[in-house]
Amino acid sequence: MSADTQAPEAAATGFGVTPAAAVQIAAIAAREGQPGAGLRVAVDAGGCSGFHYRFGLEAAAQPDDLVVERDGIRVFVDAVSLDLLVGSELDWNEALIGAHFVVRNPQAVSGCGCGVSFAVA
Repeated sequence: MSADTQAPEAAATGFGVTPAAAVQIAAIAAREGQPGAGLRVAVDAGGCSGFHYRFGLEAAAQPDDLVVERDGIRVFVDAVSLDLLVGSELDWNEALIGAHFVVRNPQAVSGCGCGVSFAVA
């Protein structure tokens, strides 16, 4: 996704969340008995392409987090991960092989088949 086609939220905050992702975050939090929890999106070293995305529910943001709010949900991104996620957008994808979160990351120059691992230049 180029800078001129990314969601305005991503351009303004460095990271955006689609309405479809927001609906799924709320549904997952409710199903897990944690209504009001936010979704942590982080980047860890490793994976088959160099980095991989990590997702998990958390009750509250950490002091250095970027907090993105959309349709009543919150997404937390730590400062270190944000460096690798600037301009990215979190979306929800449903396909015949399953449903999962997708990060559209303009910094990723390659990725793996599973979609959770990526490389940067």
